[in-house]
Amino acid sequence: MASHERWNALLEIIARDGRLDVETAAQELDVSTATIRRDLDRLAQQQMVTRTRGGATANNVSYDLPLRYKTARHATEKDRIARAASALIRPGGVVGLNGGTTTTEVARALATRADLLAAGGEAALTVVTNALNIANELTVRQHVKIVVTGGVVRPQSYELTGPLGTLVLEQLTLDHLFLGVDAISATEGATAYNEGEASINQLMVARARQVIVVADSSKLARHAFARICEIRQVDVLITDSGADPAAVAAFTDAGVQVIRA
Repeated sequence: MASHERWNALLEIIARDGRLDVETAAQELDVSTATIRRDLDRLAQQQMVTRTRGGATANNVSYDLPLRYKTARHATEKDRIARAASALIRPGGVVGLNGGTTTTEVARALATRADLLAAGGEAALTVVTNALNIANELTVRQHVKIVVTGGVVRPQSYELTGPLGTLVLEQLTLDHLFLGVDAISATEGATAYNEGEASINQLMVARARQVIVVADSSKLARHAFARICEIRQVDVLITDSGADPAAVAAFTDAGVQVIRA
């Protein structure tokens, strides 16, 4: 296995488990523990992992794995969240989707809804997105009309950011926005690690009649670097059944409808 393949594998393990043990990783990849330690040191130098005694972890404050390494995290919870989110949408609506693993699952749930598929050759739904991976997946769905915002691609999330995207969004109105976040709290609102993503997401929030945050319970009662919107701008939060009751109560007290899928 080449070094870059091992690095990808190690990042996938951390994305899956949240942490990595040197001995376990060495057995899983069939290499020596010395090799794993060197690989982890290299990844830590690139600020991709946080080294610990005997392994590595994801940094809870600023960790921002590329999207392709995050798909395995909380997969079951995200699937339930996506199906609950999809059920809120009626045919004929205009739906906004920003980038992220959870919103990608929402897009897939919308794309496979039987009542939307029954619309024949007509578009049953309009999706506005700044995420290239979502646009790519939905392009083959003839019942979905795709509008891509434009902008400069951020490789970590496949999201388009920058002023080119604002030119499109300023001309549109969204019935619903499914907003993926890196963190959300009742005091700090919805936040993201990257300020460029936060900026374009702010405009998507402003153009939406209803803002629905989709976030698994690991993202609740936390905050990231850049604010997307205040909590008063969030209408609905869809999370999983493992959400801490105290965190849910805080969102409810702030006026947010919480759906636990």
